[in-house]
Amino acid sequence: MAKSGLDFIEVGQRVKFAKTVGETDVVLFAGITGDFSDTHINEQYVREKSNMPGRIAHGALIVGYMSTASTLSIAHVIHQEELDDFPVSAGWDRVRHLKPVALGDTVTVHYTVKSVDKEKGRSVATVEAVNQHNELVGVAEHIMRWAGKLSGKAES
Repeated sequence: MAKSGLDFIEVGQRVKFAKTVGETDVVLFAGITGDFSDTHINEQYVREKSNMPGRIAHGALIVGYMSTASTLSIAHVIHQEELDDFPVSAGWDRVRHLKPVALGDTVTVHYTVKSVDKEKGRSVATVEAVNQHNELVGVAEHIMRWAGKLSGKAES
C-alpha cells in the first residue's frame, strides 16, 4: 500500500550537522562557484581593508551546510518501501548571514521541522547555524516539497 514520505516527518523532528570550515572548503568552493572575492581568498587584503581578523567563508557555503542538514533530515524516509512521493528542496526563505564565519570555525546547523502539510505536500523547517561559541551565524527557513512519483517503476 502506497504512503507518503510525510507520514514519517513530524513537527519538532531535529537534525544536527557540524563541520569545521577549512582552507580546502573555502578554496574549492571559490573554484566551483567562481566567487574569488578577496574576503575569501586574500588574507592580506582582509587584514588591511576590513575589521575582520582574517578571511571568511562564503555565505553560500554555510547555506550548503544547511542543505546537508536538510538531506540528513529525510535519510530515514527515502528508502521506505511503497512511497508514492519523494522529497525535493523547494527552496530557502529568509536566509540571513548574521556573523562572519572564519576559517577554523566549527559551524553546527540545527534543522527543525516546524510544519507538515500533507494537503500541500510539503514540510517546512527552521534552520539555525551557530559557531563553536554558540553564536548564531546564519538562519533560514527551508521548504521540502514531496513530489509524486511518475507512473511505472524505474528499471534496474
